[in-house]
Amino acid sequence: MYNRLLILFLFVMASSNALKAQFINDLSGSLESQITYYTDDDKVVNPGDTDFRSNNYLRFNYFKNKLNASIQFESYIEEALLGYAPEFDQKFGFSMASVSYNTKHVKLSGGYLLDQFSSGMTYRSWEDRQLGINNALVGINIDAHLSNKIQLKSFVGKQKYGFDISDGTLYGLNSIFSLGTKFNLDLGIVGRYQAFESSNPDFKEFTNLYSGKITYTSGSLYTHIEAVYKGDDALVEFGNVIDSRLFSGNALAFNIGFFKPGFGVDLTFRRMENMAFYTDRESYANIYNQLIVNYLPALTKQHNVGLSNIYVYQSQPQLSFIAGGKAGEIGQQIDLYYKFTKKNSWAEKYGTVLALNYAAWYGLNADFDLENRQYSADFFKYGDKYYTDLNLEVRNQWSKQWRSSVYWIRQFYNKERLEASSGTVTTNIAAIDSHYTINNKNELRFQLEHLWTKDDKQNWVGGLIEYNFLRKFSVYVSDQYNYGNENEIERIHYYNAGGSFRHKKTKFSLNYGRQRGGLICVGGVCRFVPKSNGLSFGMNLFI
Repeated sequence: MYNRLLILFLFVMASSNALKAQFINDLSGSLESQITYYTDDDKVVNPGDTDFRSNNYLRFNYFKNKLNASIQFESYIEEALLGYAPEFDQKFGFSMASVSYNTKHVKLSGGYLLDQFSSGMTYRSWEDRQLGINNALVGINIDAHLSNKIQLKSFVGKQKYGFDISDGTLYGLNSIFSLGTKFNLDLGIVGRYQAFESSNPDFKEFTNLYSGKITYTSGSLYTHIEAVYKGDDALVEFGNVIDSRLFSGNALAFNIGFFKPGFGVDLTFRRMENMAFYTDRESYANIYNQLIVNYLPALTKQHNVGLSNIYVYQSQPQLSFIAGGKAGEIGQQIDLYYKFTKKNSWAEKYGTVLALNYAAWYGLNADFDLENRQYSADFFKYGDKYYTDLNLEVRNQWSKQWRSSVYWIRQFYNKERLEASSGTVTTNIAAIDSHYTINNKNELRFQLEHLWTKDDKQNWVGGLIEYNFLRKFSVYVSDQYNYGNENEIERIHYYNAGGSFRHKKTKFSLNYGRQRGGLICVGGVCRFVPKSNGLSFGMNLFI
């Protein structure tokens, strides 16, 4: 244990000293560390074989005139935190670097690059440390503004895979045309090449995604429609490439919205069929979001009510002949926003805001021949219901010091189709979240929530108390208790207590408690974390 701590201490000290080199005015950097010491208690047992784990990221950026450069190092001691991909396996190592040169009309970039085409349905290379995602393109990129009406992007390279790179190679070309003041046209192609010996004469080592998107914006109205076609690709099951079975895919997304002061509405429809796409074909079954080429988040509301994330939806773009078969998803989401403005009304006096959201997602209606691995799907016909979320939020500003939000959420979750488990779950959740500003430097927050269901693990109750003072310190205690579980052993308090300290661009945090286990989601993309217990320390330093 002491050796591990010494290694980490030296790493942090060396990083801090490097970041203090402000005599280089064009250099900036950051250091992020998350350290957890996992422990057992009478309810939760550490699922790993290593008690001490940490994720550490050291990054430097250099900006000088037309030149930008960056380099990042990562350290995982003794191993990466629970729920992260095993490919993050080095005590300390080079992670990525990039350099770019900008002129008035052209930007040339090389190295480990982060970018996306359009909405990301065909291509997105990005990093999210909380999710354990770093799908940077290892290659070159050209971004050219040929005029104020035409922009072209192109790239070629492999993809970052932990401290290694992918076997497959990616390439892409995207063009954006400005058609007057209201219309934009976006056309693109993204392809993958991966060598593979096949006896099937129809099998191709190249697989392409073709996309088109048109956007219209006028005053308070905006809308877009986007279509993607995926060329024939091999079926992958349990990491095995079945090249005798080739399937194409497609996606269609439509969005329209209208807003004005005090009112807004947004509607999204999306259909996806066989749209999962990885740089290496055999990575199809990985659970760590590694080597994903395209960005297909769940289109549901991202709640800040903790119990709403027990039954959380992940998008279902994949084709599978397992557990009855799935070909993709189809569904929609609508958001409504209204702020009362009628003079002298009770609601106007307290600044009442109503936010209504409804999302409903289904499988494609399809016929499956499971034995021969064949299927046919209707285009606009809905199949099995996967998930729905109907929720209402009411926000009020009761006084200069006190504001609150009240939530009601009703969810349906199909465990059989989404988890290959059994049964369905229908929940009702009520919650209140209140903030009381004591003065300009101190604030108190409390949250209380309850989940009712007769299904699965049944009822939960949760709460949070947080106190922020002097604009630098924050302390909190929270708990989620599954008191309704029929199995008494699983009636567990998932308690947590901790705090943080901020000073200028530095933040330290400390937390002790239990991790409920399940999915952690950011922006509609999730990673699985196991049930655990431990003491965690975090540090973020920017310079």
